[in-house]
Amino acid sequence: MTYSDLELAFELADAADKVTLGGFLGVLDIELKSDRSPVTAIDRNAETAIRQLLAQYRPGDAVHGEEHEDTGAGNRQWIIDPIDGTKNFIREVPVWASLISLSVDDIVTVAVVSAPALSRRWWAVRDEGAHAQWFGPGGVRTRKLTVSEVDAFEEASFSYSSMRGWTENGLETGFLDLQRATWRQRAFGDFWSYVLLAEGAVDIAAEPEVPLYDLAAVSLIVEEAGGTFTDISGRRGPGGGSAVATNGILHERVLSVLTDTNTH
Repeated sequence: MTYSDLELAFELADAADKVTLGGFLGVLDIELKSDRSPVTAIDRNAETAIRQLLAQYRPGDAVHGEEHEDTGAGNRQWIIDPIDGTKNFIREVPVWASLISLSVDDIVTVAVVSAPALSRRWWAVRDEGAHAQWFGPGGVRTRKLTVSEVDAFEEASFSYSSMRGWTENGLETGFLDLQRATWRQRAFGDFWSYVLLAEGAVDIAAEPEVPLYDLAAVSLIVEEAGGTFTDISGRRGPGGGSAVATNGILHERVLSVLTDTNTH
């Protein structure tokens, strides 16, 4: 069977969902990686399932994932996080997802984020917009995503992952200033911050230190929903090691607050 890249990304997400949802709420053997982050056999098995399909349908493509060594070479690279939100997963919090994206010449062109415990999925194709699906008793609901039009901090909702990273990276002052300046602050965290931004429910999302496999898929979804996605220095895209995502209108002001140390 011949798949387009988006169709294949859906197949990869389906394969990951089968593994992750099957292991959710079960007895888990939890290990700590060298960076002290947790990992389970479910994480590894989900990435293996994705890699097996890629080996079958895209054998010439490179693969970069969280749980296994990079494979392949060339200008096409699949970027995978089998479970974004493993800490939630192991504590039986249903907010976790598989992140799957394709980068061509270092530009993310296809992205799928699948959160089966929430019965939701988001996807985007470059220059074709971003979409979301809800799976429920009434069937499947699909809609195109658009970021908010909020243009003032006093009306803006700010989501983040944790306080610790901001402190460890010397950015605590800007982070706290942004918290004080905005209308609402919630640590939705991980992928959830960014897809909520793409839906227009959140206006600002930021993380001070985060790897490519956590950002590649959500960056395209945010951009295709009309938002802006950079690192803290303002560099576009998911490869800068940090993330600032906004509805676009607020972006320069957010960057200014997060990086301004002259008045403190």
